[in-house]
Formats: sequence, structure tokens, C-alpha cells
Amino acid sequence: MKILVIALSGIGDALLFTPALEKLKNGFPSLKIDVLVMYKGVKDIYEKLPQINRVLFFDFLNSKKTEALFFTLSLRNKYDAAINVYPSNRKEYNLISWLINAKKRLAIEYLRADKKNWGWLNNLRIKEDDSLHNVEENIKLVELLLAEKKNDIPHLQFVLGSDDLKYAEEFTNGNSIDENDLVIGFHAGCSTLKNQDKRRWETWKFAQLANILIKKYNAKILLFGGIEEEKLKNEIKNNVDSKNCFSVQINKLTHAAAVMKKCSLFITNDSSLMHIAAALKLNTVAIIGPTNKNYIYPWQTNYEIASLNLECSPCFYYSPKPLTCTRTDVKFKCIKDLPVELVLEKAEAQIRKLRPD
Repeated sequence: MKILVIALSGIGDALLFTPALEKLKNGFPSLKIDVLVMYKGVKDIYEKLPQINRVLFFDFLNSKKTEALFFTLSLRNKYDAAINVYPSNRKEYNLISWLINAKKRLAIEYLRADKKNWGWLNNLRIKEDDSLHNVEENIKLVELLLAEKKNDIPHLQFVLGSDDLKYAEEFTNGNSIDENDLVIGFHAGCSTLKNQDKRRWETWKFAQLANILIKKYNAKILLFGGIEEEKLKNEIKNNVDSKNCFSVQINKLTHAAAVMKKCSLFITNDSSLMHIAAALKLNTVAIIGPTNKNYIYPWQTNYEIASLNLECSPCFYYSPKPLTCTRTDVKFKCIKDLPVELVLEKAEAQIRKLRPD
């Protein structure tokens, strides 16, 4: 039996499918699992997983429609089943699944914009549940295919190679960071698609938080983010009054994750790095504004959530609709008015766990 996992929606979403991937392989040990991806970071994650037979990479975002169509048709009739990872609420993903012509096409039946996005092209579906985490939704999809239900859910999987660990050692040694230091990672970025950059906590607040943590705990602050987030990291670093703040400039996702593993605590926006922190079992503070916390809280790790819990939240759900705010007082108040003091309180709760004395 051959299955194609369609993981086109991003790094965090792909990572949150990995527990379901393990359950799927355990249910069918002889199963061959291929994965279709369009982000290099997703490719980096899946290539190292033991359950994967083959990773198929195609740059749908920057290819002509005819090229994308020919590539998709090249996969036609090669798979017994296809699974669209949750969340993947776009008609393009459903169309790809249908064109591949797998006998079983699994996907979530979304509560919002499902018909508009051709969800009906899939023939094995489970109703979306706003109370469940993304990991749990993916597990339900796999259980539908396996025709069995189990209570255990595997951990997130993020495999680091020896070259990744070596890179992290060289980075920390080169910056005089040792195992006795309180090392705190920051991620001030997140996806920019569909106005999701509106979920970002301001960089000046990250800088203010860094100054407090350095002064109070002599913390070493590591700033993470992709090439496109260099501006955010520079804005923070330029406003931190200490040499204890370091920008982590890395092009490879697994190298970044290996350096993250050196952190005692990770403070982050709702982003893919938040989920990588959870996969690495890091103590985490998640700064969450308009997103449903049930969907994306750090999975199976020690965490705190910094959120204003406004009456209008959550307002960001899974559909192609861009993030908007209907408030008339302060646009995106849920993140704009979230104070440094609240994130500091959550961070210190985690620090006390790390250093009870």
C-alpha cells in the first residue's frame, strides 16, 4: 500500500502531522509513505524521518500553472490513499489530491469555507472541531484510515543529525555560551501570508524584555528567524544594552533547531519555530493574539501562554481569508496591547521551574 501525504501548507503544519505519521506507520508497518512538499524547511524535516519513503519537492508557488499541472498528473494513479494534512483549507490542495486519483482521499471537513474550497473532492472526511489541537485533528484522520482508535498520541518528531549538533556546538563555543548560562531564545517573526504578520508582537517589546532578563538573570539572548526576518532581529539587537544578545544567522532549518536546543527557554510568536521548540521539549512562552489557542499551543512540552484573552478572540481560523480585525478602538488589540510585563511574568514562571533556587 502506498500513501501520499500532501504537506504543502507550511513548516509548522507539517511538523504537527508527524505524530500522525508515526501512528500511520505503526498501524501499517509495510506501508510506503511519500510526502509532497513545497517549502525547503518541510523537506529538511521530513527527509530525516524514518517513516518516510520519499520526499517529493515541487515549488508550486513559483512555477507556471502548466508546470504544476504536469507535475501533479505525473503522480496520477500511483497511490492508494492521499492525506491532506490539517490545516490545508485551500481548493488548490484539494484539487491536487483529486487529480492524483487516489482511491481514498482523506481531509478535514472544515467549519468555514469548506464548499468554497472544494472540500467535497475528498471522499473520507472528519468534521473540524475547534476544541482540538491540530495534532489531534491529524490523528483523527489517520485513525479513519486505520479504522481504529487509540488513546496514545506520539510526540512531535524533529530529527537532528550529527552535522546539526556540530554546528550548534561551534556556534555556542564561538560566542562564549556555556551550559551554565541561562540561554533564552526569541523569535519575533511568523508567516506573512494572509496578513499573518499582524500576529507579531512588536520588536521594541522583545528588546525591552531582553534588557530585563539580561539585567535580572544575566541571560544570554539568542535571536532566531529566517533570512527574511533579519530586519526584526536587528531591530531587537540594536535596542538591547548588552553584549549578551546574539543574532543567530542560519540558512538551514535543522541548524537553527540544533542551536535552539541549547536554549533553556524559548519565547516566541505563534510560528513554526514555536512548534519546533515544542518538538525539542523546550520550556516555551507562546505569545498568542488572534489565533485559537486550542489549535496551536506548544504540544507536549512545558509552556506558558501570554494572551490578553479578549472577548473578540479568537478571530483567526483556517480558511484562505486574510487576517482582519473588526475592532474600532485598537486594531489587533489582542497583540498590540499585550504588555511586556505579562510576557515577563510567564517567562519568570518558567525560569522558576528551571532554577527553583
